[in-house]
Amino acid sequence: MRVAPALVLLLVATACSKSDSPSTGAGGGSSATTSAMELASTDLYVGAPQRVQVGIFNSTPAGGVQLLTSGTIQLTLAPYQGGTGTPISGSARYLGAPGTEADTGTPHLTDPSVGRGVYELDGTFDRPGIWQATGTFTLGGTQQQLTATFPVLAKPRLPAPGQKALKTVNLTMASKVNPQAIDSRAQDGQPIPDPQLHRDTIAGAIAAHRAALVLFATPVYCQSQFCGPSADALERIAETGPKDADYIHVEIWKDFGAHEVNAAAAAWVYRDGDLTEPWLFLIAPNGTIVDRWAPLFDPAQVMAELRKVAG
Repeated sequence: MRVAPALVLLLVATACSKSDSPSTGAGGGSSATTSAMELASTDLYVGAPQRVQVGIFNSTPAGGVQLLTSGTIQLTLAPYQGGTGTPISGSARYLGAPGTEADTGTPHLTDPSVGRGVYELDGTFDRPGIWQATGTFTLGGTQQQLTATFPVLAKPRLPAPGQKALKTVNLTMASKVNPQAIDSRAQDGQPIPDPQLHRDTIAGAIAAHRAALVLFATPVYCQSQFCGPSADALERIAETGPKDADYIHVEIWKDFGAHEVNAAAAAWVYRDGDLTEPWLFLIAPNGTIVDRWAPLFDPAQVMAELRKVAG
């Protein structure tokens, strides 16, 4: 199994080897500073509104990896090397992982333990193929520009808005399995931390004609470090959201050591050897997928859409 690269681990792993726009020292040689932009979004496709999320990082031997956080950047999405398609351009806003440093309004470098997140731009792709993202921002009084390429598909590989949700019977508190298969945080005898998110199944919500928010995430083994904060955010939404909706967290791993994925997670977010997470899906009472978010979501936006669907 190959796990599709997620933002923070990918940044750490590539910080010393990859640079879309490397800094250079005297004499034109490459300095020890590396800056790069990576696509955080996956499964982008044509013909429907998309949330495109990118992460930007800077790395030095002395300071380690730091992420660009807060404010906005200019982001342009265009077909790579003059390919066919209509460019998308605009101001991409910062979206931080729940529970991390608040947006200060000005882009700056932050240690991932303090603040981590992505910049998000909405748009609709009109042609499949290889596209290029170009991010422009000012840091320390100097304008910087970074690029990254990414694929746009003719149709989504994962369940997408407008499609019928898979009638999946995910694990619940009633399942007779290792608790870690229900939530990876239930280790060393610890109880499952959010039992209210493990009471219902997707199939049950659809059969009962109830709206559902379903998060596929592995809080302990998450590569992007976004899964735990996302699960916490879903728990808070469940506490204040509509009571006629179901709130479900599906753990990714049945057995992490054996690289065995839970059947429900495999059905939704595992394709052709690639596993991506976290993903949040909003399902209407009629069983249709209304929206989806990955890897990060704005809780206020999710709550507004949920209330509209559940109402």
